[in-house]
Amino acid sequence: MARLDPHSYNDSTQPETETLDWKARVDFRTRRLHAEATLTLKEASAGPLDLDTRDLDIRGVVDDQGRPLPYILSPPEPILGSRLRIELPEGVKQLTVRYRTSPEASALQWLTPSQTAGGQQPFLFSQCQAIHARSVVPLQDTPRIRIRYRASLRVPKGLKSVMAASFVAREEHGVEAEEHYEMPQPVPPYLLAFAVGSLTSKELGPRSRVWAEPEALEDAADEFAGVDDMLKAAESLFGPYDWERFDLLLMPPSFPYGGMENPRLTFLTPTLIAGDKSLVNVVAHELAHSWTGNLVTNASAEHFWLNEGFTVFAERRILEALAGPEVAALHAALGRRSLDEALHHFRAHPQLTALRTHLSGVDPDEAFSQIPYEKGYLLLRALEDAVGRPTFDGFLRRYLAKYRFQALTTEEFVRFTEGELPGALAKVDADAYLNRPGVPESAPRPTSARLEALERLRGKVPSQADTKDWTPTEWQLFLESMPVDTSKDVFRELDAKYALTGSRNSEVLVAWLVAALRAGFDAPLGRAEEFLGEVGRMKYLKPLYSVLASSRDHRKVARAAFEKHGARYHPIARQGVELILARA
Repeated sequence: MARLDPHSYNDSTQPETETLDWKARVDFRTRRLHAEATLTLKEASAGPLDLDTRDLDIRGVVDDQGRPLPYILSPPEPILGSRLRIELPEGVKQLTVRYRTSPEASALQWLTPSQTAGGQQPFLFSQCQAIHARSVVPLQDTPRIRIRYRASLRVPKGLKSVMAASFVAREEHGVEAEEHYEMPQPVPPYLLAFAVGSLTSKELGPRSRVWAEPEALEDAADEFAGVDDMLKAAESLFGPYDWERFDLLLMPPSFPYGGMENPRLTFLTPTLIAGDKSLVNVVAHELAHSWTGNLVTNASAEHFWLNEGFTVFAERRILEALAGPEVAALHAALGRRSLDEALHHFRAHPQLTALRTHLSGVDPDEAFSQIPYEKGYLLLRALEDAVGRPTFDGFLRRYLAKYRFQALTTEEFVRFTEGELPGALAKVDADAYLNRPGVPESAPRPTSARLEALERLRGKVPSQADTKDWTPTEWQLFLESMPVDTSKDVFRELDAKYALTGSRNSEVLVAWLVAALRAGFDAPLGRAEEFLGEVGRMKYLKPLYSVLASSRDHRKVARAAFEKHGARYHPIARQGVELILARA
């Protein structure tokens, strides 16, 4: 017996799933999915089959002839959920589990009409990363085991379902509609994704469209109009796009992430709608995942950097191709700042600042940080600098070709790199990135004339001449670098001169609110309270709640805001904020 993923009951000696046929009826009244999952195994094997579940109400398990199969649903463990052990007789290669989800399923968020843009219809969406697919489907919930799937969703006739899969057909049955989907490429379970609501779409290019609530569609289409150019730039760097379509879904405000790279249907936060396309680098990140993460996947959360470090590297190469090296350097500087903050946050748990983590007994949501993103990026940048860009580009293409539609470990990455780039890992001291805490002193640092200009203005009030060509990224860097002892007068003058409290750019606004409140300049406090009710994105909630909770004067404000708005946040985000408030 061998459990290769510490976050799954999957036993490597048992047969693996090849395909999933999933049927689910969406019940907004009870906030449940009434479903059945048919698993077809790669080979028939008598004996136990262990599946991951969380809070599922199992109604029965049968073979392909409809004969009942014995099963045991174990009591839940805090992180893993409950093991569903099914006894397979000789020759059984297919089984069906009938069940329903819990109203508190960790992967699902059910929104009332008042929580949507339109205010008339309810909304449902899934978020299965990292180990939440098991709360929706009983399966081997580990990225080691990729599956193809077919799905049908039965929804109220007045609503539309969308899925990270190819649309097949829609049938209407009385007051309900049934929509059919198929995913022909094998994907890890965390990429199972769907949404149901009042949705409409607009074409962006020959391979892309945007879905959104009708009220938000035109703004979304305008903001993401350049996605086809981004797709072409990515293909020129990393090879053909393997997923046919790159569609986008603009999510409700409670979506906890900037984006989620679900293949064929990337989910995006509405905080990207700034009106000036200044935040579409998030789209570049999710697009890059089409190669690094979706095509080549980490074998478990312990190797998460293989998804995210490669993707940040690829994202910045796309940005460089579209906007030039100065812009890419600005984003790298932001990344280094977020890395330093994450290292400080995990100073009591330095083992979680290595890229190759050991997470037995650790919830991957609690270990989540910018470290695998930005420290992973630095390792790849160091390798690129060591061998030269042309050589590294060739290595990257061979890497993507070798592990296409597969999952791998850090150890496999090391073996492959040693074979392809002999001596390069030792030259950059890769072991310090992979297995030791912190960041090596020799790690690459972004340099550019625009970064040098920002550094000269640190802690000052820049003139209109200084800022006339600033991008929102420069504003964010400037605000995040404000010294902690900056006087309140500087913040007062900044707001009077540049109206930062009224910024439409969420990145700039949050950087401003955090810097001002940390310095004791309380004029934007009301805007911070408002903003906590407008968004559910963890990137913004965590720093705002943290800065409020760290102040004796504002702690009550933080708790009151959570009491007022917490029910609207996604369960993953709610858990993160609760932890911040509990520590205050």
